[in-house]
Amino acid sequence: MTIVADSSRCEELLCRRLEALRARVAEAEAEARAGRAPGSVTIVAVSKTQPPESVRAAFACGQRVFGENYVQEGVAKVEALADLPLEWHFIGPIQSNKTRAIAEHFAWVHSVDRLKVAERLAAQRPAALGPLQVLLQVNVSGEASKSGVAPAEVPALAQAVAALPGLRLRGLMCIPEPTSDEALLRARFRTLRRCLEDLCAQGLELDALSMGMSGDFTIAIEEGATHVRLGTAIFGERKKP
Repeated sequence: MTIVADSSRCEELLCRRLEALRARVAEAEAEARAGRAPGSVTIVAVSKTQPPESVRAAFACGQRVFGENYVQEGVAKVEALADLPLEWHFIGPIQSNKTRAIAEHFAWVHSVDRLKVAERLAAQRPAALGPLQVLLQVNVSGEASKSGVAPAEVPALAQAVAALPGLRLRGLMCIPEPTSDEALLRARFRTLRRCLEDLCAQGLELDALSMGMSGDFTIAIEEGATHVRLGTAIFGERKKP
């Protein structure tokens, strides 16, 4: 009985958090420049270090899109929850020797920053699964320690990735440096948005900007985000792997 009660309380808490987050997303959409259509932003629930039971609880609250940062953990979770109609996004750094597992288990990849990785994903994507939806990770803050292609290098990489079979280039992703400076944060998000606008002007049909996490997602939405990656805001403090 205790286990059932604890599970019920966990699901109730997740539902309350998700309901509050959806309201905040809708408010940010309304505040966004030029207005945003209701429902134009996808919440990617970042479930890294969370057990499958927490994902099931979030699913029961209406959440369908989940993001994983670690390949081994993510693949195990995808397989454990194969009975649920979930959309899985890989959002972490990509090692070349892990591309097959990503290509075979995920619907979206947010963190492509090298042509070699994109080529491996394209070659290893099972045709039966349809094209892998791909975002290029852009290092908008110029940090040497952070993954991502420099903004100036985005056009060449985007054109090359867009030409690969088995993939569909959808847009861009960024992870700005942690900062309490809202003006700087907005500038980082605008850099990504302008990169996308430039690519569209060059003829690429792109529609996705993955930017914003639990602490800054409303600002990201106001600056054009279509996907926000929320972990602690949904599940609470992360458990250690």
